[in-house]
Amino acid sequence: MYPSLFDSFFAPTRVIVVSEERLQAAEKEARQSQLDAIDVRISELTKYRNSLHAEIKNLNSSRPGKDLDQLDTMPSDYQPPGVNDQDNEPQSLEEALTGG
Repeated sequence: MYPSLFDSFFAPTRVIVVSEERLQAAEKEARQSQLDAIDVRISELTKYRNSLHAEIKNLNSSRPGKDLDQLDTMPSDYQPPGVNDQDNEPQSLEEALTGG
């Protein structure tokens, strides 16, 4: 643009004249684009909030430990003596001490 480095420092300043109507239109357009971006973000956040609310509602409606109830009804090698009727283990401390 300038032939030398010296010319770039001493170049005449440029003045751009913009009418007030054009300036107001540009400001209005910028504000409208900001408003549109905010509306899109609010919509995304509202969808996310609704999905979280539904997830929390589902978690509150289900009983804690419901998935472990099936394991509670199955016999296990780790259950204490007396839980299974077929055990030959003593049912009480008295039986264990007397051998009865």
